[in-house]
Amino acid sequence: METTVNQEREVRYRRKKKRKAFDEMTYHFMLLPGMIMLFIFSIVPMFGVVMAFQKFIPAKGIFGSKWAGLSNFTYMFQLPDAKQIFVNTLVIAVGKIVLGLIVPIVFALLLNEVRLKAFKSTIQTVVYLPHFMSWVVLGTMLTMIFSFDGMVNNFLEFFGLERIMFLASNDWFRPLLIVTDTWKEFGYGTIVYLAALTAINPALYESAAMDGASRWKQTLNITLPGMFPTIILLGTLSLGNVLNAGFDQVFNLYNPLVYETGDIIDTFVYRMGLINMQYSFATAIGLMKSVISFVLIVISYRLASRYAGYRIF
Repeated sequence: METTVNQEREVRYRRKKKRKAFDEMTYHFMLLPGMIMLFIFSIVPMFGVVMAFQKFIPAKGIFGSKWAGLSNFTYMFQLPDAKQIFVNTLVIAVGKIVLGLIVPIVFALLLNEVRLKAFKSTIQTVVYLPHFMSWVVLGTMLTMIFSFDGMVNNFLEFFGLERIMFLASNDWFRPLLIVTDTWKEFGYGTIVYLAALTAINPALYESAAMDGASRWKQTLNITLPGMFPTIILLGTLSLGNVLNAGFDQVFNLYNPLVYETGDIIDTFVYRMGLINMQYSFATAIGLMKSVISFVLIVISYRLASRYAGYRIF
């Protein structure tokens, strides 16, 4: 009798093991199309970075072009515009990161005070919608709004102020990029902070109210400390985007008049590689940016793991 029971257990164990193996194979087959796309469009093109060390000629190809060593990188640092391009990238990217952290936090705190659920949901949906819009569409809209005879300048003239060429002024172009990018993305960031607010124990607010704490003191002593781990996490992870100033936005808004303050690494690579056909030089710049970004991502991950307990592995 005992032998029969053991045999039945072994049969059930084998069936369970086979079912588990079948489920795992099913999941792997689900991943297969994505892995193939990743290999074709992300892994295979990485072999093209060898152009950064060549004097690449399209007619001869990668294997027929002459080796140039580090001359492309040397030439990059000799260009008078190289320093300005890196400064532009850092200023715009850091401005977006800082404002992109502050505005969602403030808006989440304000939205958290709204007690009408229908109104709260409506506002959240409205500010979230721009995140899904392409910069091709938004760039056209902003060009019309901030043009010399656009709505903003008409508004300024109505109050007796002079018209401003926002998209052709080196003084206004950077702030315009930072503010419009924050407007587009702060609704998406607000969702993360609202989710962090739901994790705060409501009993803390009840205890604070019984002790006579105002809403402002509750925010300072309960809400912000409760959000602090999420703020640290998003802040440290954003360090990896220091050299990503937003190619789509800049490309759709900039023009030669604002190259001095608006030209960033990605747009410079685009012009050098696809317009001026300096493929090796453009690849060298892109490779250097990728290496620096990779180092920054590793550093930000280490900081997030240490100060916010965030781990992928």
